[in-house]
Amino acid sequence: MRMIVERRVLEGEHVRLEPVGEEPNGEMREELREALHVDPEIWEIYSSSAYGEHFAGFWEKLTGTPDRIGYAVRDRVSGRVAGTSSFLKMDADHRKLEIGFTFFRPEFRGTFVNPEAKLLMLSEAFGAGCLRVQFSVDTRNARSQAAVAKLGAVREGTVRRHLITWTGHKRDTALFSIIEEEWPEVERGLKARLRG
Repeated sequence: MRMIVERRVLEGEHVRLEPVGEEPNGEMREELREALHVDPEIWEIYSSSAYGEHFAGFWEKLTGTPDRIGYAVRDRVSGRVAGTSSFLKMDADHRKLEIGFTFFRPEFRGTFVNPEAKLLMLSEAFGAGCLRVQFSVDTRNARSQAAVAKLGAVREGTVRRHLITWTGHKRDTALFSIIEEEWPEVERGLKARLRG
């Protein structure tokens, strides 16, 4: 059996995940640029930047990397793009992928947006036959590590000197994962959070 993740809209009660690409009018590109330009300091702890002059390169990787599906995460109440998250490093033969390059506007952090976006993405991944979903987080990013752990992901360890970031920082990466046997419990937990 192979994992087959389709490029399609993922619809939840509170958020809608829209695959990004080269739209004829470029509207999605501009909405996402606006969402990613509200917190310039936070990009210091990301492996790459989408702020200012760096947005063009970010967009190119978001839309042009073959084993990646990037999403604009839209808040259904306001209609605004709250941020972005991606499936990446998709390996159909070994049935694994990574969820990453997640960024949300400050006003959407700590709300229903991240848990529901992750519920939709994890449901899509495991429903497509995925055996393992991985999360890679800069060890300096305590907030993101806490958010991934709160999803129910297991911390596997630290990959030392894993990346050189866009600032030149030699990054250590905390690895987390959810495997298919853990998914039912993780799913119940996320649904409970959204109800609560």
